[in-house]
Amino acid sequence: MPIYEFRCKDCHRVFSLSYNSYADYEDTNSVCPSCQSTNLSRLIRKVSFMTSEETRMERLADPSRLAGLDENDPRSMGRLMREMASEAGEDLGPEFGEVVDRLEAGESPESIEQSMPLDSLDPPMGGGLG
Repeated sequence: MPIYEFRCKDCHRVFSLSYNSYADYEDTNSVCPSCQSTNLSRLIRKVSFMTSEETRMERLADPSRLAGLDENDPRSMGRLMREMASEAGEDLGPEFGEVVDRLEAGESPESIEQSMPLDSLDPPMGGGLG
């Protein structure tokens, strides 16, 4: 079932419409649900693909990801961390997001660690494991 996003050129609202088939989209005059205008432009959005855990891990391990990485540039490190977190497909929490944001803003890892000790981000070890 295709879903398309539109922007109304009259009221400037952005909205999505779903169709039973691609042919149905071709045969239908789409209408803005807010102002009933047909003066619309279809938006192009980023496409996502479902990938297996194995494929994501292979991408993370690809050495070419490190091409162009300047380990002395916090912005470069922040970009790599954001890409890897995105590829992992998991929410790594607000602390991780703050560290990446600060790196991408050019703040040094040392300064970040002083104000937010990185070892405090590690999960505590469960009892009885040692």
